[in-house]
Amino acid sequence: MPTTIPAAGSLPWRVRDHALEVALVHRPRYDDWSWAKGKLDPGEDWASAAARETHEETGLRVRLGVPLPEARYTLLDRDGKPGDKVVRYWAATVVGGDGRLVNEIDDVEWLDPRVAHDRLDYARDREQLRALVRHHQAGTLDTWPLVLVRHAHAVARGAWDGELDTLRPLDREGRARAAALVDVLGAYVPERVVSSPSLRCVDTVVPFAAGAGMKVRTRNGLSEEGFADDPSKAVRRLQKVVAAGRPTVLCSHGPVLPALLEVVHALAGDADPGDLARLEAAARERLVKGEALVCHVAGAGPSARVVAVERHLP
Repeated sequence: MPTTIPAAGSLPWRVRDHALEVALVHRPRYDDWSWAKGKLDPGEDWASAAARETHEETGLRVRLGVPLPEARYTLLDRDGKPGDKVVRYWAATVVGGDGRLVNEIDDVEWLDPRVAHDRLDYARDREQLRALVRHHQAGTLDTWPLVLVRHAHAVARGAWDGELDTLRPLDREGRARAAALVDVLGAYVPERVVSSPSLRCVDTVVPFAAGAGMKVRTRNGLSEEGFADDPSKAVRRLQKVVAAGRPTVLCSHGPVLPALLEVVHALAGDADPGDLARLEAAARERLVKGEALVCHVAGAGPSARVVAVERHLP
């Protein structure tokens, strides 16, 4: 039975002189033009791998945007055994990097989509290109990430002998998840991290924030206690994030998340059925502890709309 080989990549895009361009890579080993991509490391998240592989192959640091169609095809491994390769792709915007080529790639070119269509060596790669162009035409390609995080697994209330529940810490499983979230959140390059002041929330996102050189901004309205006192504060906090339109991580608690997800759902009228289903499932579950729900938002304020949704589960 063929094994599954997971891989991930991205389609970096930009607009120059009002014209859309995409970045293709050339692999001298195969003498082909394709998208930047590569295999997942053991235990690695798909999105983390997409951002990492893009940087390794193009020298460009990217922020992942809307997901694009995945590719599936059969290939032979080094022992001649067949494997089913599954490659997940994202649209991506360049946020940094020097463009220095260091890993298996000898050329990167920014091309008009029509030229890129003809340059690609594999028909399967054109499906992602067509989807990216459709997003551009629909005004849903240029997005920013709103990431809702439920705090990771904490010491059980019954096992906690501290005086204040707000000081209840993450347990070993929760600390491991907080460490894993560093690369997951990093793939979307957030600019702000906002959290409930409860220790289990702050400690879920502080490893990412510290590594990115950011402070965790705490807001009492996102805590269980603050929400119980005034549920509208958490909603207003999220509305302020949407009004600002800046890439943001917001970490809170299970009892608070349904109110926040109602706001997100109201913005998701343009999302496709699969995205709506993911959003509704997350709402039913109040997100899984340690989950990051990535909502890709086009526009800000009154014009903001959620156009795609991803769930990153522990």
